[in-house]
Amino acid sequence: MVLRRTIVKTLATAGIAAVTGLGFASGAFADELEAIKERGVIRIAMSGAYPPFNFVNDQNEVVGFDPSIGKEIARRMGVEAEIVTTAWDGIIGGLLANKYDTVIGSMTITEERDEVVDFVGPYYTTKRAIFTQPGSEFTSIDQLADAEIGVTLGETHEEWARERGWKVRTYKGLPELLLELENGRVDAIVNDSIAAILAMNEKGQEYDTIEFETEEFGAGFAIREGNPDLAAAMQEALDAMMEDGTYTEIAMEWIGADIR
Repeated sequence: MVLRRTIVKTLATAGIAAVTGLGFASGAFADELEAIKERGVIRIAMSGAYPPFNFVNDQNEVVGFDPSIGKEIARRMGVEAEIVTTAWDGIIGGLLANKYDTVIGSMTITEERDEVVDFVGPYYTTKRAIFTQPGSEFTSIDQLADAEIGVTLGETHEEWARERGWKVRTYKGLPELLLELENGRVDAIVNDSIAAILAMNEKGQEYDTIEFETEEFGAGFAIREGNPDLAAAMQEALDAMMEDGTYTEIAMEWIGADIR
């Protein structure tokens, strides 16, 4: 899920300006871990629209793999977790503007993002996938120049599809994206393979896939730059839960597999 370089730079500038306006000078983030511990709460952002990784249930609670991982990280750091939901295409800007302390929301680690935030992890890996309706006329990646392609706004898949000159339609989250494919308003969608397959299987939605060469990529916890103590504490907590089996328990509950 990547924001195009120009958007990232704009968000970075806006975020830094907002933070400066709050009275933080350059380098003031070095003690964020201490501030989080004094507050007793770490604020964790995600979209809330990416099942089964993070979504809002019938009780209006944000649940899934990401909030479960985030709460466990917080517990091991000795603080409470406050889950914040926000639109994905503005999530980096919100982090830079100090609206929350970290993003634990299935954010792909990319070079563009790494220019403006730091990452802890990765905490899972997945691949890019292209899905169509069963029996679609589109069976090859070479045919997609004539197709309507659905993607989630701000994800890495949006830039990837646009770079290929495809006709792209953007949506707020995975549930809306799957509905558009199911109703035939787009010919294909591009998404992380694990999340899309699990969500479609959960709702009984049939699909076909288009085979193409793609590499695995990792998702990480995004934090503001200049926070080595916070990064180390989060990484230590992540490593410990992976070693003692807690990570596997959470992954099996929400994903049905160990996705490291």
